Amino acid sequence: MKIFKRILLALFLVFIAIQFIHPKKNQSTELLATDISKTYAVPKDVETILAKACNDCHTNNTKYPWYNNIQPVAWWLNNHVKDGKRHFNLSDFTSSRIARQYKKLDECIEQVKEGEMPLESYTWIHKDAILTDGEKQSLYNWCNTVRDSIKAKYPADSLVLPKKKP
Repeated sequence: MKIFKRILLALFLVFIAIQFIHPKKNQSTELLATDISKTYAVPKDVETILAKACNDCHTNNTKYPWYNNIQPVAWWLNNHVKDGKRHFNLSDFTSSRIARQYKKLDECIEQVKEGEMPLESYTWIHKDAILTDGEKQSLYNWCNTVRDSIKAKYPADSLVLPKKKP
């Protein structure tokens, strides 16, 4: 029984110690020149959808919930944000090659259609981030409009990502 108490005490001390180690927050009030909205029109309804369901993980400005101050939750959220931005960063969207931009818009549509975005773990707490069919359709329409504008502006061969070598 003494060993069990020591293990519990050690775990408690580790839990307390990690409360002082926080990752850098993903918060920037600066709207970059590479933000998608600087190049492509974002209708108000789509802006609202992005704000409620996408921006926390896919921009450079995350709105953190109170529980982000508790470790290891902050590390877990930080990993989600980093991963989300790595896959699709609206704040840095136009810095990518045009073929990548074109592909990412297609992936956005696919991920939303498949129910993979927003993440289920995000919508557990953020119930308002669950998209209605109408919101999904607005997002699809916008992504397709942006894709069409890219397609009209650039040659077809520039819209294809090179195949990765094995």
